[in-house]
Amino acid sequence: MPRYVILEHDHPLLHWDLMLESGDVLRTWRLLEQPEAGKTVAAEALGEHRRLYLDYEGPVSGGRGTVKRWDAGDFTAVSDQTDGVEVHLNGRRLKGTAALVRCDQEQWSFQLSE
Repeated sequence: MPRYVILEHDHPLLHWDLMLESGDVLRTWRLLEQPEAGKTVAAEALGEHRRLYLDYEGPVSGGRGTVKRWDAGDFTAVSDQTDGVEVHLNGRRLKGTAALVRCDQEQWSFQLSE
């Protein structure tokens, strides 16, 4: 099963990076608030990241703060369209179906239902 991680990242402001394993890379979204079931969180699509972040905690190169693992586990893809991604998360903290919905070119929303 593919893996996911959510990293708490303190730069430039506190946010949570959701990373979904996709082949040799991690598809990544910045969540602007801590995710929790039943709450809609604003998100931003980021570029792909290296798979090493699945197991990494510590300083980020280029003086871009520090990351620490907030949640991790595996996921099952439910749907993957240009306007949204739906996955079933099975993590330490988050369990349920997560929907990432594109609001416009850069902006997304994240919602978890148990």
